[in-house]
Amino acid sequence: MKYVVLLGDGMSDHPVGALEGKTPLQAAKTPNMDFMAKRGTLGLAQTVPEGYPPGSDVANLAMFGYNPVDCYTGRSPLEAASMGVSLGPDDVAFRLNLVHLEPRGGKLIMEDYSAGHISTADGRELVEELQRHLGSEEFSFHPGVSYRHLMVWHGGKTQIKMTPPHDISGQDITGYMPVGEGSDRLIYLMNAAQMVFHNHPQYKRRAEKGETPANSIWLWGHGKAPAMDKFTTRFGLSGAVISAVDLIKGIGVYAGLDIINVPGATGYLDTNFDGKAQAAVEALKERDFVFVHVEAPDEASHSGKLADKIKAIELFDEKIVGPVLEGVKQYGAYRILCAPDHPTPVALMTHTGEAVPFVIYAGEEQEKAGVAGYDEVSASATGVKVDPGYKLMEMLLNR
Repeated sequence: MKYVVLLGDGMSDHPVGALEGKTPLQAAKTPNMDFMAKRGTLGLAQTVPEGYPPGSDVANLAMFGYNPVDCYTGRSPLEAASMGVSLGPDDVAFRLNLVHLEPRGGKLIMEDYSAGHISTADGRELVEELQRHLGSEEFSFHPGVSYRHLMVWHGGKTQIKMTPPHDISGQDITGYMPVGEGSDRLIYLMNAAQMVFHNHPQYKRRAEKGETPANSIWLWGHGKAPAMDKFTTRFGLSGAVISAVDLIKGIGVYAGLDIINVPGATGYLDTNFDGKAQAAVEALKERDFVFVHVEAPDEASHSGKLADKIKAIELFDEKIVGPVLEGVKQYGAYRILCAPDHPTPVALMTHTGEAVPFVIYAGEEQEKAGVAGYDEVSASATGVKVDPGYKLMEMLLNR
């Protein structure tokens, strides 16, 4: 038996007026997901436990079959694992976004949480400059991918309230600065980084090209290293993870799964969809399980781009779901789980914690009456609800 998880990050949404009250999933052309929904098990899964933030960290731990209540310590420790940064028992990891802040009307606005989706090369250049100017025995800066990087506070504090930058797009940052024990140290670093960036040649270079320059950092998602059972110990299966995102790969590292890096995987609409699908099918030759993550729908939602979100969903269906559905048949018996991790309503441009639609398909031929396709409304109408959501993995494995 082969097992596959196909995850379209943030695909789920709310009804949109511009779509005559439909959600993007209802409006998008998704023949492959509709095919599975009409024949498999369709329902809703509560991936975010009550009282937890509706982040990709919490929701994807659940999608991997881990109870966030037992093992969630923060987003950044997971990303650190993917980046090969080892955390000591007293180290606290922080996600470091490269952002663009814009002064407007006496306020400082979070204009772009990704600094124009800055390239990995430009991002690395700036983070290495931060390490030269601000790095110390207390703080270290580690380059990642695009705008997503890492800072480690050695012997740092954890009782700090912080806000993801994509949650405050277009808003004044004043009310969202770090608050709590040691927050003054973090605010100092954020202010100091602005001076480093303003004096760096890249600032002028990007501005002259009409590209959004990174003019600040934003720290968030902090935590210490979690304790997690290996996936093989938990479920008795070998497996692999395919993603462009350090967070997802980091969960895979802690779970003891193989990480498959696909050339051209970016996390956006320009990602190598075909390469991811091919790698997933190939991975199953020697493994029982593969988890394929596509970030593009979530990124479109955070940018408030409805057309891009619909396109991302359609590309996910056409270039990931379809080819994997066809390719896995060569191995005989199989079970496929297709779902988002959490909703990311394009109108809100941030995550919410409602239950998400899922479908588990195991090669059934017979259509079920009354299922229109794969979307939030159809999933709700089945009356099938998995809560807590981490039990969805056991459902996939038919245990």
